[in-house]
Amino acid sequence: MFEWFRILFTPTDEPEMTQSLIVLFMAISVGFFVGKVKFGNISLGVSAVMFVGLFLGHLGFTMNAELIQFVREFGLILFVYGIGIQVGPTFFSSFKKEGLIFNALGVATVFLGGIIAYLIHLFANIKIENAVGLMSGSVTNTPGLGAAKSTLIEIQKQLNLPADHFSDPAIAYAITYPIGVFGIILLIILSKNFLKIDLAKEEVLLQEKNKDSENKIVRQKCRVTNSEVFGKTIKQVLKEFNIKDVIISRQKHSGTTVVYSPSLDAILEKKDVLMVVAKQKDITNFIDCVGKVSTDLFIESENELATKIISVTHKTAIHKTLAQLDLYNQYDVKVTRVIRSGLEILAQPSLELFYGDTLMVFGNRQAIEEVEKIVGNSKKILLEPDFLSLFGGLIFGVIIGSIPILIPSLPVPLKLGLAAGPLLAALFISRYGGVGVIHSYINNGAIHFMKDFGICLFFAAVGIKAGHGFYDSFIENNGWMWIYYGCYITFIPLTLLVLVSRFVFKLNFYQMVGIMSGSYTDPAALSFSTKYLDSDIPNQSYATVYPLVTISRILVAQLLILLFAS
Repeated sequence: MFEWFRILFTPTDEPEMTQSLIVLFMAISVGFFVGKVKFGNISLGVSAVMFVGLFLGHLGFTMNAELIQFVREFGLILFVYGIGIQVGPTFFSSFKKEGLIFNALGVATVFLGGIIAYLIHLFANIKIENAVGLMSGSVTNTPGLGAAKSTLIEIQKQLNLPADHFSDPAIAYAITYPIGVFGIILLIILSKNFLKIDLAKEEVLLQEKNKDSENKIVRQKCRVTNSEVFGKTIKQVLKEFNIKDVIISRQKHSGTTVVYSPSLDAILEKKDVLMVVAKQKDITNFIDCVGKVSTDLFIESENELATKIISVTHKTAIHKTLAQLDLYNQYDVKVTRVIRSGLEILAQPSLELFYGDTLMVFGNRQAIEEVEKIVGNSKKILLEPDFLSLFGGLIFGVIIGSIPILIPSLPVPLKLGLAAGPLLAALFISRYGGVGVIHSYINNGAIHFMKDFGICLFFAAVGIKAGHGFYDSFIENNGWMWIYYGCYITFIPLTLLVLVSRFVFKLNFYQMVGIMSGSYTDPAALSFSTKYLDSDIPNQSYATVYPLVTISRILVAQLLILLFAS
């Protein structure tokens, strides 16, 4: 009677589609359960899906060959695209000042790890695909593994090689993955003790260092006391003193209680109080030119005027510049700043608006209501998924990843592949708000779901496929030696990173920990470090280095395969 049920859960070499789906869902669901089990402050998280998949594969469970390849590639695409959308706005600005140092350190660890992997291949007589698997597992880098597997498949097709010509790098990846997870955590603890870090002191030093940050947009009141600007318009003052990137959102004349939003043609009078919105450096420069900082409480005395945050959801506002909308002249409402994917942007007239942008506006309450009708501000629409933009972006990414780059002496053209292609597409779409009908807005909940769902699909497919030969490969290739070799890739680059970061660049320990986690693309280590240090500061440097490190690891994995695969 229940024979059909027994068949669904019985391992077979040629599973039907339903059996394949059952195995996939088992790996993900059981993996999530195992991933929640904590060992102290550490848990495997979503990576447990891969280990459950390995176990199921070892027991003989498998999936339809076409389905498992689709699940693996589709999962990887979703994961890296979600990462790109999330970190895109801050990625390009990260190349300024310290961000350049952070990225240089992160990329240096990537290439050093690649050199060590090549030396292991050369002197330990390990196939290069296995060495790349060791490298990817030792630094917990999933996209690098995906790129390596895609490159091997491409070489097999181009050169008409048999399917079993290359070893599966996922086996080596799975063997060394725990070393990557726990090794970096061990180094974080050891480096804190070795460097004798005083966390309270480090936090104070970092706060002092960042208190005059030029990147954050702030507001400040000032009183006009410089006689040179009396009777001049705001436009004249900005031009004469060569002041840019400053917005005057409010003005109040001395002796009155009337507050209004001034145009560039508004005249400055003696003892006027102004609300200035800009980066701190520009605000300081402006106040030095026109007067002094004010403690006037005129903001609290406003009745008819209000500040409100509204979202761009109406098609009449999308792809329009602030100058084209002309909200000030039409409604006497001033946009002071724009928030895009968590990044604050000064509201310049030439700034183009995209779907999901958040505007901070100031003006009459009734006028703001009229502006809302034009801009949209529909919270319901923002919660609805826009599949045109999502899948349009994925198509764009797959196209980028498929572009062949011809390099002499390589057996096949170099391609960014299904890992780096969607990542690059997402970075650019997120940075610039969109491309044509494709916009970058995806609410945070959807982004987290897309990333987790994608990585679950990838880990499950990789684990199930690698599980079949995992035990035999471990015994045949002396898996304990592979773990030993993996320790070289895990510990040597990271140890050098700690020493150079601290003693050469004098980086703050909180920042250094974020770079350590980011250079190994290890969210488990980041989660541990934020709890261990009781601070979210490492998140910032982690996000700074993650995208470039990911792209670098993808390219290094591909190049090692293309140059040395036999």
